[in-house]
Formats: sequence, C-alpha cells, structure tokens
Amino acid sequence: MGLIGKIKDALKKTKEGVSTKMRLLFAKNKLGDEFYDELEEILISSDVSVRTAEEVVEQVREEAIGNKVKDERFVTDLLKDILEDTLNEAPVPAFRYPCVIMFVGVNGVGKTTTIGKVAHYFVSQNKSVTVAAADTFRAAASDQLSVWAERAKVRIVKHEEGSDPSAVIFDAVSSAKARGTDVVLVDTAGRLHVKENLMNELKKMDRVVGREFPEAQFLKFLVLDATTGQNAVSQARVFDEAVDLDGIVLTKLDGTAKGGFVFSLCGELGIPVVFAGVGEKTEDLEPFDAEQFVEGFF
Repeated sequence: MGLIGKIKDALKKTKEGVSTKMRLLFAKNKLGDEFYDELEEILISSDVSVRTAEEVVEQVREEAIGNKVKDERFVTDLLKDILEDTLNEAPVPAFRYPCVIMFVGVNGVGKTTTIGKVAHYFVSQNKSVTVAAADTFRAAASDQLSVWAERAKVRIVKHEEGSDPSAVIFDAVSSAKARGTDVVLVDTAGRLHVKENLMNELKKMDRVVGREFPEAQFLKFLVLDATTGQNAVSQARVFDEAVDLDGIVLTKLDGTAKGGFVFSLCGELGIPVVFAGVGEKTEDLEPFDAEQFVEGFF
C-alpha cells in the first residue's frame, strides 16, 4: 500500500466523524452565520483548537463571500486548501548529513519503537545509522532498542542502566564521527513535560551534541501519541520551550478519531510533522504529507 493509502486508511476514524457531520451541515444549512458557526463546531469536535478553528472558518467565510459562491463543492475544496496551507506554515526540515536526531516525549508514546522505524526508513534511503540508548533510567529500555536496532540492521551505542545519558550521547557522536556515519538517532527517557529537572537534563544532552559534533545537522523531534488529541499541543509547547523542537513524529495515527490537533501544532506552534506512524510494522512509518493528510481528514 502506498503513501496515499496508508495515510487515508490511518485517518479512517477521523474521516468518518467529520464527513458525516459535514454532509448533515450542508443538507440543512445555507451559507450564513449559522452555517459557519456549525462548521467551526465540527472542526473543534475533531480536536482542532478553538483559535485555529476560528481562523480557518473566517478565511473560508471571507473567500466564499468574496467569490459570491454557495456551492458545497467549492466550500469544501476551499476548506481543504486552507487547512493544507495551515499545515504547510511549518515547513519540514530537509535532512543534511551527517545528522543527529534526538527524540523526546512523555512516557508511553512509543519513542523507542519510533526510533526503530525511523532507523529502518534511513536504511531504506541507503544511509548508515547508529542509535544511541540514552534512556538509561527505564528498565530494559536499551534492550528494547537493541531489538529494534537488530531488526533495522544498524549499530547501537549503550551504557549500563543508570548511566549518565549525556555520556551515551558523547560516545555515540564520537563513534559516528570516527566511522563517517550518516545518521545518529538518540533515544531519551520519557518525561512528564512539567518536570523541570528532566527538562534541564535534555538541555544538557542538547549542549553535548552542539559541542562535540558541530558539523552535524542537529534536530530535536517530539514523539506524540495521536490519540491524546489536544493534550498533544500542550506537550509540544512545553518541549519546544525547553529544547527548541524541529519536528514532530506522530504515533498511533491509525488509532485516533480526532486528528484535528495536528493543524494546531503546525499553525499555532509552527512545528512541522515530519513522520506519521500508521501501523505496528517496521515499515509503517511515512514521511508526513500535508495534502494527503487533509484528503484523509475529509
């Protein structure tokens, strides 16, 4: 199944809810204040934030009035275009090599599994990869990452449980420099995003990479569980303040019935979605595509 099929299939639950509500809205309402109020409510019910929903609907209203159009197809296409533009407000960074990517996020979002899938993606692009097991606090975290590294056929750098995560990163980037490795993927311990001391630790790891491997492109990706909805936006805001995020990887996109928060991530926070997890298999990770996400949403 190609990109279009996977993304659309993953958003099936969201699409079912939104499409039904849109059909009912067009059936009972002519374009007017009541129509736009209900359109806003439909977006909000799909976990688009109030602010983003208001901005999107206002743009739809202005363009529809300006073009004196009341056609259902025109309005729907217009809505899709505006939502796609919202996603594209945050451009996805182009990968440059060597590249170090540090993955952050709260407990239980699937960081380690995601790193295994991202490793597989880069290997499929003919890049050499090393993974760094800098989650030294969770029991068996490095063992779990080792399994994924073996599946993807990539090297892993790990220390004893309880070691300093920054020391793991130091060894990983030193090894990557010596071997001419293209990509280093760094696993980190899951954090409650309100814990200041853990955030400070992330900043320390951030400094190690900047100091020891300045020639590498250094990206910080937040792994978010798509089923958490609007809470994902507040997580992203706090992590962005701590480490200046470059992108987001969505997991469990196929499990959410409310994918609208993604528009708020890109539109309000200016953080692009880089990859989306659309299943449990190693290859079930897709580069995010704004157009196909919007098509799947409706």
